[in-house]
Amino acid sequence: MDLIARVSQHFEDSARTQQETVELLAAPLAAAIETMTHSLLNDGKILACGNGGSAADAQHFAAELVGRFEVERQELAAIALTTDSSILTAVGNDYSFRHIFSRQVRALGRPGDVLLAISTSGNSGNVVEAIRAAHEQDMKVIAFTGRDGGEIGHLLQEEDIHLCVPVPRTARIQEVHLLMIHCLCDGIDSLLMGVEE
Repeated sequence: MDLIARVSQHFEDSARTQQETVELLAAPLAAAIETMTHSLLNDGKILACGNGGSAADAQHFAAELVGRFEVERQELAAIALTTDSSILTAVGNDYSFRHIFSRQVRALGRPGDVLLAISTSGNSGNVVEAIRAAHEQDMKVIAFTGRDGGEIGHLLQEEDIHLCVPVPRTARIQEVHLLMIHCLCDGIDSLLMGVEE
């Protein structure tokens, strides 16, 4: 087995996927940046959720907003719903794993807040329930999905924003999702602070 060739192929496939999806995703990403910034400027917050690698992406996004991305600025209100082990295990045990995010959205979400819902398949049951809860709370939803968008693609409302990476391989979807998170962080900073670089 030629491991160097195998590794090189991953780099080439990832770069190709990013190049092929930029035209599809640039405009809705810009709209997502504007939606999130509007919420933050109006005393709103962003709640983020996902499973596995998408949970890590939700936490990464919240950390960049509460801390900083590339420039110093004020703290921004973002919460990853994936991090409180007591809530996750209590709700998972007392209700079901399907409701670990939706109960948090109902408890913490308010009209004008934004839910960042991440699911590579678009079919994660607990993310689907979180979106339903966000709609009940009059929140907007920014959904990161992959493949054909799954159930989430059909659940979103007109004012929501769907960012679907239409490729079959989970690793490639996750790589583009991470890039999109960095685009969101950079765009929010540029709108808040006039960053041009």
